[in-house]
Amino acid sequence: MDTQQSLPLLGGLSPAQFMRRHWQKKPLLVRQAIAQFAPPVLRSELFALAAQDGVESRLVQSAKGVWKLRHGPFARRSLPALSQPQWTLLVQGVDLHNDAVHALMQQFRFVPEARLDDLMISYATDGGGVGPHFDSYDVFLLQAHGKRRWRIGRQKELQLREGIPLKVLAKFEPEEEYVLEPGDMLYLPPGYAHDGIAEGECMTYSVGFKVPSRAELAQELLVRLAEDAGDEDKPLLYRDARQEAVVQPGAIPEALQGFAREALDRALAQPLVLECALGEYLTEPKPNVWFEPGEPGVMLEGVRLDRRTRMMYDTHHVFINGESYRAGGRDATLMRRLADVRQLTAREMARASDDALELLSSWCDAGWVQPWAG
Repeated sequence: MDTQQSLPLLGGLSPAQFMRRHWQKKPLLVRQAIAQFAPPVLRSELFALAAQDGVESRLVQSAKGVWKLRHGPFARRSLPALSQPQWTLLVQGVDLHNDAVHALMQQFRFVPEARLDDLMISYATDGGGVGPHFDSYDVFLLQAHGKRRWRIGRQKELQLREGIPLKVLAKFEPEEEYVLEPGDMLYLPPGYAHDGIAEGECMTYSVGFKVPSRAELAQELLVRLAEDAGDEDKPLLYRDARQEAVVQPGAIPEALQGFAREALDRALAQPLVLECALGEYLTEPKPNVWFEPGEPGVMLEGVRLDRRTRMMYDTHHVFINGESYRAGGRDATLMRRLADVRQLTAREMARASDDALELLSSWCDAGWVQPWAG
């Protein structure tokens, strides 16, 4: 993607301009971000997805100030009637299940893949919404069908209403108001309060982003470092031959504390171990994702990543679906190309080494990569 080229998706801004002026800074309203937008998922198809095991879905209903929340899957008969107002069906990760929605998400890859999370579809009947709230992540709200009225504002009072199953602000003070029609899009940075109300039947696509907390990231990385440390052929055991008799047996010996500190220092001192653990964590498939094995022995001309595959790289590694591979030279360039554009043509594949072709073939067998005649 040319990050200097202006895009209708961003209201004529280039990705570079958008990231500099708006990303995590201030909202952006774009009329007709996608002109004549035709939703790739119909209402019936969305309801069918919500009925599946392994698809995260929620049903939100409100009436006279009373909020109700249920989690799917939902059989069609368990959903309220279309004529009933003020209910919302939220279906998470639709990009994992629909090629057209996955392709739509690719338009937002001017943001690093490590930050891009998923696309949620919100279907609502007249008056439906999830209440005024704020998110801890950036979000693009693309109107797909019907109209939705958005009220937004920089919220100072973050207290939430008590006794309800949703994180709804107790006191919402909107500063701006917009009605979005199909093809319109609103970008909101983290912490910007917003309240979207359907005007008639409507459908909104929300492109969200990952925001791991420092504590979450530390926990994930430490677990992975511990797993690597446990692979030692001859584990070094704590020894205390010079330990003296104690009158305070409850006190932890300083030598044991030092042994523990040294264990962490040693794990972190291993070359590239932290970078490797981070890449594996960032590409780990979501818990509800599984892959169908490919047909063995298929001749690979070109290849493309399965829509559920997460692939990234750093200076020394290629990461795919939680696995890491050391990479260098021409093959590394080829694999980085695959991570960036998610496909390789037959001409590009012709430059791959036998080792790279064997690796791609194993990914194809696992269902991570698919043959492609591009």
